[in-house]
Amino acid sequence: MQPIQTLTDFLSNANVSFRLFDMGRRVSKLRTEEFRRFEQAQTPYPLPFLQQAWIGVLLWSPKQKQQQIIWFLKLPLDEQGLLVQAARDDFLHRLARCVGDQLLEQNEGEDPLKDNPFAFTPDQEKMAAFHAKAAQILNQPHSVFYQPTRDYLAGLKDLNDWQQLGLQGIADVCDRLDQQNNAELLERNLDKLPLPPLEAFCAQLEHQQPPHALSRALSRRLHRELETASCEATSIGALLRALSQSFDDDQRQRAIHAVLDTDYGKDVEVLAAIASRCWADLQQPELCQAFLEALARNPAGQACFNRVLADLVFIPGMRPAVMAGLRNPERSDELAQAIGGFFGQVR
Repeated sequence: MQPIQTLTDFLSNANVSFRLFDMGRRVSKLRTEEFRRFEQAQTPYPLPFLQQAWIGVLLWSPKQKQQQIIWFLKLPLDEQGLLVQAARDDFLHRLARCVGDQLLEQNEGEDPLKDNPFAFTPDQEKMAAFHAKAAQILNQPHSVFYQPTRDYLAGLKDLNDWQQLGLQGIADVCDRLDQQNNAELLERNLDKLPLPPLEAFCAQLEHQQPPHALSRALSRRLHRELETASCEATSIGALLRALSQSFDDDQRQRAIHAVLDTDYGKDVEVLAAIASRCWADLQQPELCQAFLEALARNPAGQACFNRVLADLVFIPGMRPAVMAGLRNPERSDELAQAIGGFFGQVR
């Protein structure tokens, strides 16, 4: 048998069906050929987060879909965003030694990635989103929490009676927006949802492309919250994340501008939401400049500026837009000082 060269080759030769996901910025599908080129160091990872590639792998038997394995892997990247080949080879060596060629025939409860330094556990929100997507791919039923969540949105429960909602049910509803008029139910209630369930729904919508009517409802709620003195920055950040994959770029960018024009725009939670979910919008020069100015004034100071900026310029295609903003001769003194601190650190 030929030596294992890549994870995709290993999976392709293991008599399993599989699907790859990015788990870093949001839960989204990865094309197998794109990931293969990344593994061969032919292209940088498309969605790096904290200078690593965060991967979800769903494997199942073509004959018995209930026979599944789920892996979550974090792989280090070099300064160009390419996979560190030694780390990939180390992972494959550990994997081959543990499972051999009987990938789906491990003893029940046995974890082939136990004590593996490249394994990680996603947070609860991303885990729920992943399981919702996996169920659809495998044509499996939604969780038992799905119907109570629909009943809540359909008005069968008081909107203040949200404490019994299951996170997996919220994820299932958001992953099935095109089914059973779920998008319409959520849109109808978005203005009235208390903040805790609103943030929970937003945390799942960031993994979806909400239809136009739902996006408009999210934007309306965002602008309403901006005018509410008692609103928390976490809610503003959650709404921006929920809008991050909306179809209407102009609407979303107006919303980001509106946030950056308020005190919320300097909050670390909000800045992180924009940089980690709405990064493509920052290719617009005016919006990028407003973001950099707000980032320079964040209350957490230079450390936050350095961390967010380093992550942002690491995304493929983002460096030119960000560097143009940093070089803008009309930048403020605060931004100039923060830039000096950033480059002083990376020397």
